[in-house]
Amino acid sequence: MSILVVTGTDTGVGKTVVTAAVASLARERGASVAVVKPAQTGVTDTEPGDLDEVIRLSGVTSTFELSRFPAPLAPAAAARAAGLPPVSLARVAARVGELAESHRLVIVEGAGGLLVRFDEEGATLADLARTLSAPVLLVTRAALGTLNHTALTLEAMAHRGLEPAGVVIGSWPAEPGLAERCNVTDLEMLAARPLAGALPEGSGALDRESFARTARAGLAPALGCGFDPSAFRTTLRLLP
Repeated sequence: MSILVVTGTDTGVGKTVVTAAVASLARERGASVAVVKPAQTGVTDTEPGDLDEVIRLSGVTSTFELSRFPAPLAPAAAARAAGLPPVSLARVAARVGELAESHRLVIVEGAGGLLVRFDEEGATLADLARTLSAPVLLVTRAALGTLNHTALTLEAMAHRGLEPAGVVIGSWPAEPGLAERCNVTDLEMLAARPLAGALPEGSGALDRESFARTARAGLAPALGCGFDPSAFRTTLRLLP
């Protein structure tokens, strides 16, 4: 059994698509997979959430949303705005532990970034990862501004003794500019390792079969497939 925590440098960086890609590859290999969303914010009870996208893209149906709050805010603030109890880190950790007993892989997708608060006491996804002794996969942007966000998140992980599972670019543009192309090298320097993957923009709009092919090409062997960071770098022209 294994547990993987997926976080991002910010909201909207592609965490759900990367989560679905990891789940798709594990399912393709015949592994039993569960996906847990401790807190879903920004959608009502009648609207589809992130796990609906995971199911649609990956075919993994063992999914568990533990809390939902309608306001598009950090979980602690969203719970407060709704007058609902906040996310309980202890309850989430216990549920993930139970699922890990019956599944080869449990993927935990966070909300927002690594240090977004679950409750008023300041519990975060970083605390959950540490409680679970789980590695953390960081999803980041390719564009200008990503280096500072990525560096801060990696520094926060190191400060808390969290094991990095790699850095994945959540949405690689079809026509990358100079900033995106240069940032690849700098992202690898910050992570002190090659990229763990880069998924092309628009991946979340694909059908399941096309998405599976994209996941196979876009994630590194450590995550289940054949992304080659050296080959990826050779496609980048660093001069305009």
